[in-house]
This record gives sequence, C-alpha cells and structure tokens, in this order.
Amino acid sequence: MRQDINIARRCERAVVTAYRELRQVGSDDLSAFQACTALYRIHHPEASLNEARRLVAEWIDHHVVRQQETVAYG
Repeated sequence: MRQDINIARRCERAVVTAYRELRQVGSDDLSAFQACTALYRIHHPEASLNEARRLVAEWIDHHVVRQQETVAYG
C-alpha cells in the first residue's frame, strides 16, 4: 500500500512539473494539459481518457491554479 502511494505521488509530481515547464516555454494551457494527459496515460494505460483528464485537471488545479491564486491574493 505504501509503495502505491509513493508511485502515485511521483506520478502527480511528474505531471505537475511537466505542465509547469510546458507553460514556461510558451505552450498554451490546452496543449500543456493534453501533453500531461498523454504522459499520464503512457504510465497508466489502464486509465480511461476521462479518468486521466480528471486526475490531471485536479492535480493542475491543486498545485498550479490554487497556488497562483494564493500568491496573487496572498
């Protein structure tokens, strides 16, 4: 069980890092999101496209969008 949690956290970190880096080099939001969804599905082919999109969206919202809001409204 602990190993599953560590794997999930590494995957979450990888997706969020990829999204941030893609945005920093000029990718638009949708392109970065789609790339991260593809990244997730490469490592989790058992996941449906909708499941991958939902998870990636949640992670981006939690780690990027809300963090930006905190900084902006801090």
